[in-house]
Amino acid sequence: MKRLNVGLLVVAFVLSLFAGRLVQLQTIESGSYSELAIKQRLQEIDLPAGRGDITDAQGNPLAMTVEARAIFADPYIIKPEKRQAIVNALAPTLGLDPASVMKTISRPGSRFEYLAHGVRPDQARLVTGYKFLGIGTLPEYRRQYPNDSLAAGVIGFVNAEGKGATGLEYAMNSQLAGRSGWQRVEISPEGQHIPMGEDQKRPPVPGRGVRLTLMRDIQYQAQRAIEQQVKATGARSGSVVVMDPRDGRLLAMASAPGYDPNDYNDSHPSRWGSPIVQEAYEPGSTGKVLTAAAVMEKGGVTPETVFTVPDRLKRYDRTFRDSHRHPTQRLTFGGVLATSSNVGTILASERITQQTLYQFLRAFGFGEKTGVGLPGETAGQLLPPERWSGTDRYPIAFGQTVSVNALQMASVYATIANGGTRVPPTLIEGTTGEDGALTPAARPASRRVVSPGTAREIRDMLEGVTSRDGTAPKAKIPGYRVAGKTGTAEIVNPRCGCYDGSGYTASFAGFAPADDPQLVVQVVLQGPRKGSHYGGDVAAPVFKDVMSFALQTRKIPPTGSKPPITKIYARD
Repeated sequence: MKRLNVGLLVVAFVLSLFAGRLVQLQTIESGSYSELAIKQRLQEIDLPAGRGDITDAQGNPLAMTVEARAIFADPYIIKPEKRQAIVNALAPTLGLDPASVMKTISRPGSRFEYLAHGVRPDQARLVTGYKFLGIGTLPEYRRQYPNDSLAAGVIGFVNAEGKGATGLEYAMNSQLAGRSGWQRVEISPEGQHIPMGEDQKRPPVPGRGVRLTLMRDIQYQAQRAIEQQVKATGARSGSVVVMDPRDGRLLAMASAPGYDPNDYNDSHPSRWGSPIVQEAYEPGSTGKVLTAAAVMEKGGVTPETVFTVPDRLKRYDRTFRDSHRHPTQRLTFGGVLATSSNVGTILASERITQQTLYQFLRAFGFGEKTGVGLPGETAGQLLPPERWSGTDRYPIAFGQTVSVNALQMASVYATIANGGTRVPPTLIEGTTGEDGALTPAARPASRRVVSPGTAREIRDMLEGVTSRDGTAPKAKIPGYRVAGKTGTAEIVNPRCGCYDGSGYTASFAGFAPADDPQLVVQVVLQGPRKGSHYGGDVAAPVFKDVMSFALQTRKIPPTGSKPPITKIYARD
């Protein structure tokens, strides 16, 4: 009996301990244990926002968002003996590093780890077909560029983290990306979503679309033409700008060599930007129109003003030469521009002060960014006159010792074509919401640079450049009046800051119809090595190709008027 009583006491004591612990768990500490249990089951899942599309002026997609999947792992429920099989299957399927996959699925205590983003639906179906416990998929989006390399330097790409990395994808990332959301869900020990469990959600806000002023067909033709000419001439790079001078809208911005933003890792990062705004170069003779505008506005020069032009001219300790030897000529100023005489341009520039020349360069946009919105734009180089050496004003007059980007130079010719009023170039038409409604972008303010009369006289003189006696008969388009200017500038070697035969920049800028300008085309080739390096030989044919196509695409007919007779040589 005594043993029985002792046994009962022991049992009662043990039961009292259990009861006390039970009371402690269910009352005093119940909250903390419940919270711990919830934390073990609760997972926060990202809900990515749909990225806005980038389209051309007619709504054709240049960058779009398509359905994709994210692949995730729940390491907590993946058995150690299954890990190698998972690695062997997923790494080759998703193109992942096996060691990285093994490390991710082996993280102790973790309930949620991403393995891959932007996976195509067909690949995701392969993953789910393996039926691995602890491996799942979530819906998300993937960026796609349906035209491959078309306008890649302008559009850019989205990187593996889903952020815009270059081009407009980078510059307008905040508008395109929208705002991601999240969802908190309860996950069972088997990795299943608990339907009646904790479920909180912040919906994502989709990004806005961006509509550009570019026209896909003109962009394609410009890109095709410059790619072919870069290859044919062995040039380091090339670019084409097509612009409406009346409102500044950019219809094409093509460069070569390019890259495919769908597979940007297959190309060198040096190709990812847009040389049209990022690369500064000396414009050479295409810059002579700025000097022409200045001397005609402030120096009393007219197209008929006669200059006695030798093939070389000494100023201080420097000798300046024309591109080819010739006997001393008596040229009109129209002839100076048509034959692209450096010496004649210097003689004309001496009729104004260097301060006046500088003011006109600034008024045309030299030394300042265009503000077109692409990242990495250079303002070029234009020093103030007080920093010019004694002879700087002379090469500046014919387009050397200053530098610009290709878009700045295209804007100069658009200003002349637009009757002397500068309208800054525009690339963004506006943004669109989910309903497709367009919110127009603010239009930049225009400013008058030269008088309409001076602009008209320069237009007439530039028609002489495409005549038989000019430097660019290869730019002439049958049936149309064409005005423009060639440029052939030596490339400065940055190591010595000198011209040492490192190569040439060949260019041509022009507009049509010359008497009613509606399109401007600017062509630049950097370092052509095969055959000629002159702008009239290698850049003018590209101008003709692209301008002809753009005129037809925009349904712009010839004006039917007769071109002026450009008087090049003065009569004795």
